[in-house]
Amino acid sequence: MKVLIIGNSGIEHALALNLSLSTHVNKIYCCPANPGISNIAECISIDLNDFQSLVAFSKEKNIDLVLVNSPQLISQGIVDFFKSHKIKIFAPNKDSSQIEWSKYFTKEFALRREIPAPRYVAFDKKEYALAYVSSRKLPVVIKANTCFDESKGSVVVSSFEGAEGAINACLQGHFGANNRTVIIEEYIEGEVLSIFAICDGENYSILPTVKSYRNLFNEEKGPLTEGMGAISPHPNLPSHILEKIELQILKPFIEGMKEEGRPYKGFLAIKTVIDKNSQPYLLELNSTLKDPEAQLIFLLLECDLFEVLWQAQRGTLGYFRGVLPSVETSGNPGIALNAVISIQGYPDKFNDDLAIRFQKNLIFGNHCQLIDQSGEINHNLVKIFLFHMGTKLDFSKNLITAGGRVFGITALSNDINLAKKALYKVISKIDIKGKHFREDIGL
Repeated sequence: MKVLIIGNSGIEHALALNLSLSTHVNKIYCCPANPGISNIAECISIDLNDFQSLVAFSKEKNIDLVLVNSPQLISQGIVDFFKSHKIKIFAPNKDSSQIEWSKYFTKEFALRREIPAPRYVAFDKKEYALAYVSSRKLPVVIKANTCFDESKGSVVVSSFEGAEGAINACLQGHFGANNRTVIIEEYIEGEVLSIFAICDGENYSILPTVKSYRNLFNEEKGPLTEGMGAISPHPNLPSHILEKIELQILKPFIEGMKEEGRPYKGFLAIKTVIDKNSQPYLLELNSTLKDPEAQLIFLLLECDLFEVLWQAQRGTLGYFRGVLPSVETSGNPGIALNAVISIQGYPDKFNDDLAIRFQKNLIFGNHCQLIDQSGEINHNLVKIFLFHMGTKLDFSKNLITAGGRVFGITALSNDINLAKKALYKVISKIDIKGKHFREDIGL
């Protein structure tokens, strides 16, 4: 089978690695890819907004399955376009992807399907929104109706002045020219937890659980980011919490979307908050996986991911319904830790085109692995994977930065302490001006 992966983040890099190990896949193309993916797949250069050229390429190469994880492209109808040309593609169509590009749609859907979620109101006029905030007990959550950047577009405010600034930003189009609606949501204190699944329109397969580290600094301090690290399986997620999320949120979502005539096929991310009574509440739904969580998830699966995706796009998950086989479900020892290397200034303003240097003891092994030849890491007990998140090559073919988050470094081991030690040892040997990373992953 031939696969076309559209995208160039750490998700696509990890996905390409996983699919390259499938017995069903004999060729992988990636557009536009990144320097790391180029070691696994054949990289092509086509404007991602040129759907016609992407379709023409897919037909020319007889692509069997297209995979896309970009919320922007999905919201623009790339799936509908490919399907109109009889090309198999796995992702939600534009109609069902409203869960991503309209928070108002998601809130209304949860209300109709009796899915537990924080209470909310929506406004398109500043004076009404401010009057509402002034009548409420703070804090509250202010959200832009449409914002694809998870580090922006949603803020907890504890003062009227903070709320006014957030409302202005939402209604003045700071998170997109078409965004003219602000959502004011009840604040529920608790642990934020995301669950990921693969859906075929009627059934679902739950992916390995992950604990995410979203804030920029240690101990969940500093600004919210798109993700600074993760650990999988989740180290302290009780089974009854996962069961509640499945029965109260995931299952009603799949059933409701089908009943309303927009069956959901694609990856699904369910962001919840767990209150003090262990009750999950739906915060957001996303039509794509998240980075770096996907980097760990794909490493821990103990099944052929291509086969799962192939069956899902056909609407026949069958054997794979429920929870996908992984280290977490098999009882086999194994844990994955990930730390993201970012650039000083991220998630706001940062410099690009910075030189990247790997110290001489680090070499590249097979399957995206980094090998430390100094003898400080026992690679029989710990495997280190390097996933490119924001890199490119300069005119001299030297690796440089191309984004605020540069690498996702993942350590895979049976021993969490060995994994942590190896993870940070490798990070210390990657030199980038203004390098930043969290030091509390797995603590």
